[in-house]
Amino acid sequence: MTQTDDPLQHLPASRLDGALRLISYMLGGARDATDADEVLTRMSELIRAGGVPLDRATSIVPLLHAEAVASARFWERGKGARSYLFPFNEESGKGYAHSPAADVHKSGAWVILWLPDTPDERYGIVPELKADSYTHYIMAPVFMRSGMAGTFSFATRAPEGFSQDDIAFLRAVFPALSACQEILATARAMQEVMRIYVGHEPQKRILSGDVHRGEVMHIRSAILFADMRRFTELTAGMSAEQATGLLNAYYDCIVPPIEGAGGEVLKFIGDGVLAVFRAGEDGAEACLRALKASRGGLARVAARTEQPQFDIGTALHFGEVAFGNVGSGMRLDYTVIGRDVNLAARVAGLCGARNEPLLVSSEFRQKAGLEGRSLGEQSLKGLQSREEVFAVSLAEGP
Repeated sequence: MTQTDDPLQHLPASRLDGALRLISYMLGGARDATDADEVLTRMSELIRAGGVPLDRATSIVPLLHAEAVASARFWERGKGARSYLFPFNEESGKGYAHSPAADVHKSGAWVILWLPDTPDERYGIVPELKADSYTHYIMAPVFMRSGMAGTFSFATRAPEGFSQDDIAFLRAVFPALSACQEILATARAMQEVMRIYVGHEPQKRILSGDVHRGEVMHIRSAILFADMRRFTELTAGMSAEQATGLLNAYYDCIVPPIEGAGGEVLKFIGDGVLAVFRAGEDGAEACLRALKASRGGLARVAARTEQPQFDIGTALHFGEVAFGNVGSGMRLDYTVIGRDVNLAARVAGLCGARNEPLLVSSEFRQKAGLEGRSLGEQSLKGLQSREEVFAVSLAEGP
């Protein structure tokens, strides 16, 4: 068979209708599906309906994800589909190096194993497949235009394994399987990268077409601004890697409580963290969630035993956050702007000067129903009117 041959021409007539039904699904309904497990299940069922004794199938795609390197979906006959994330760690790298995926990505050729004759040490997965009574295993690479590479695998428990007609069927439909995987993986990667770098709400806005300079979206919310005290001093003698490690340790204290309280981190600004908690009708509930997140972050910092130690200041305000596209020509930044954002940042700056870990604006104090200790009206840089600022207890409760 040459590269210009149509693989469908080499299928027996009895297999052609099944192959066409599967191709039609993968290039049609599957592309619009929102549940990838459902796609793998339907694909596997259609492969079986085409006469292939398929008992197990997997689809593995790389991820552009901060904490995982790949997503694997497994289908087993009689059990349905399940998914698994390969974490970004040394163990996942070692597992990949000793897998058929590494070989198919390197060679571009399918790996086809008759398992009764395959040594257990050939690949890490071989003993598992044998223990589950599989006889024949196939893994095939998917190379995407983006440079990412995925895989499909197929396995059977049939005593005679896959026939030559079965393998011909899989080769005939594989271009459609690959195209569908690439479409879904690319869409997922785009969403994940956007979410990682700009946050959930900007991601949705940008992907829906909000990419023109001057467009602004307003969010009424509780605003949290935290920063690390003496960051420049702490990192003066550090390498770039050490400074990055310190920043990540700081973010690990601040971000989980924000996300746990339903907040959204909008920006990392050097050693500053800007987050919002969307408001309902009166804003009180959002303010209480922001207060909980602030106290949680401060508690994590206080509990750290690693060196160097650091302190943070956190400010809370209630108002309106504006997202806007700013820049020039083809280079734009989807950034956060507005008086209320500036106010929160300026109040956070007072934390160090007043040696207070948690300060709130008068608007936030009123919305949240807090007592607080007044520091008096403050003149905040860049703001025309003075703002009364309050120190708040770190203990739970209003």
